[in-house]
Amino acid sequence: MRLATFTLATTFVLDQALKWAVVHGLNLQERLVIEVAPPFLVLRMAWNRGVNFGLFSSGADVMRWGLVALALAISAWVWLWVRREAGNRAMQVSAGLLVGGALGNVVDRVIYGAVADFLNMSCCGIDNPFAFNIADVAIFAGALGLVMFAGRHKTP
Repeated sequence: MRLATFTLATTFVLDQALKWAVVHGLNLQERLVIEVAPPFLVLRMAWNRGVNFGLFSSGADVMRWGLVALALAISAWVWLWVRREAGNRAMQVSAGLLVGGALGNVVDRVIYGAVADFLNMSCCGIDNPFAFNIADVAIFAGALGLVMFAGRHKTP
């Protein structure tokens, strides 16, 4: 589980450091948009109060704390599952990515009341209206990795 712990810590620190640098260091919370390499990469401030793409967002504190509790419960379950399974290296990295990303977004919800999303990427005439962050990428990659690599170390 050392690899999972290292991946979790690296993901969490990278996510939080990048969020702080962009939101506060570049003052994106007031500037709202910074065109880095348009349309491929635009920093666009978005406060996500819901889940992916703002689904189930409401201003209610019940939703905020419910999403915090859900993220913590899923993270604990994934962590215990991978630990119990003594997962292979790919499974441990995947678990670390998922849990590290989830905890990064939990910290945002606790501190700001919403998740700080700021990466916006468009290409080839398709205008993407959504923003995301490093934690979101880590959660997606971790979940995909767990689906792909879980159970590979067992013999039939």
